[in-house]
Amino acid sequence: MSLDSFMQPDGRNLSKAGITLLMAPFFMLIGFAFLYPLISLLSISVTEPELGFQNYERILDTPVYGKVLLRTLWIALLVSILSLFLAFPVAMAMVSSGGAMAVFITACILLPFWSSVLVRTAAWAVLLQRNGIINDGLQAIGIIDAPVRLLYTQGAVVIAMTHVLMPFMVLPIYGALRNIPQDYGRAAAICGAGPLRGFIEVTLPLTMPGVLGGFILVFLTALGYFITPALLGSPQEMMIATLISQQLREFLDWPFAAALVGVLTLFVTAITLVFSRVFRFDRMLGGQL
Repeated sequence: MSLDSFMQPDGRNLSKAGITLLMAPFFMLIGFAFLYPLISLLSISVTEPELGFQNYERILDTPVYGKVLLRTLWIALLVSILSLFLAFPVAMAMVSSGGAMAVFITACILLPFWSSVLVRTAAWAVLLQRNGIINDGLQAIGIIDAPVRLLYTQGAVVIAMTHVLMPFMVLPIYGALRNIPQDYGRAAAICGAGPLRGFIEVTLPLTMPGVLGGFILVFLTALGYFITPALLGSPQEMMIATLISQQLREFLDWPFAAALVGVLTLFVTAITLVFSRVFRFDRMLGGQL
């Protein structure tokens, strides 16, 4: 079989058979490393200790598990919103800067990827402890008289997760901003729009694909985050990933942990489908429905 059989008549684009052949290793890897383990784990939730949905009924009948799920959704939403507000100015600075400054800002965004999440989380534990830099600084400027409890709180989890996940928000917004022609801003200024109005009516709508892409990426990642909540959070404010780990490691209750994974998977799938249906990028860009 020749290579020409995988090309379209124009000779420049791949045919459906060619695209399928190129994507086959990727789908095989996804099926072997993700789908098969997930399906095997979810099957345990309905077959052990006996066939049925008793593990899921336990989640519904126990209010504490519902609170853990709602807390997880709330923290993921809060982290996504904070990441958005912090990432947008950084992305705009990356686009508007040039030369050494642009390289410096980009390096500040990319450098965290070169260090482990565990290391970054441990660094926040050092900063937020009672004798850490933050408490010492607040006492030095007179805001507090004695060290306050910053570590092992929901605030510590939100701050650290925002720091870890913010690059995933910056890069999609930066890509969307780079695709906006500079003539659009000048045209808005000629029409009498000030900087704020030009941003609201021109820049922000055109960057919505990047904003929503980054928001979805951060939100879904935060839903299943484990290391940061486990190290900086408290048992009273547990997130669902930490709860799953507790059921596996401490109680060895694999069927119930599998049911928790099933609920989390259901939420992630539902949220993804809602975003893909409601926030279609071609609608926001003025494309045809």
